[in-house]
Amino acid sequence: MTVLVAYGTTNGSTARIADAVAAALRERGLGTETRPARSVTDVTRYEAVVVGGALYAGRWHRDARRLVRRHRRALAQRPLWLFSSGPLDASATERDIPPVRGVRRTMTSLNARGHVTFGGCLEEGARGWIAGRILAAGKGGDFRDFDAVEEWAGRIAGELKKR
Repeated sequence: MTVLVAYGTTNGSTARIADAVAAALRERGLGTETRPARSVTDVTRYEAVVVGGALYAGRWHRDARRLVRRHRRALAQRPLWLFSSGPLDASATERDIPPVRGVRRTMTSLNARGHVTFGGCLEEGARGWIAGRILAAGKGGDFRDFDAVEEWAGRIAGELKKR
């Protein structure tokens, strides 16, 4: 079984989470391919798909939105999980953060098996005007919890191995 782990990111934080998801799936015996969402042209060769997107102003990253929109028919026919990254505080480790409205609609329309929101990361050198303002206000940092990422990916692997 081969699982596609695709992601939409601006500054690379979500890519690192996607890499961690793929590594955890590989450790559990699943083949994986990790790709930027904008480079995915076909999902039909994968038995399952995980799509992640950074959150910006309450919206999922544009590349992740485009991937699920362009490939909706094929994605609806295979196991699909979604993740978001973004809170620049400890909230994602303290409680379950529901998906933003657009991701929630995608989950429903594509019958996704699950979603999780992981903490984000915004560090010096990040691109974008808003990122610069957040950093200038001293609100950046790395809030990713890779133990939680591995645990979530482990649950996905468990579900896929039951198939």
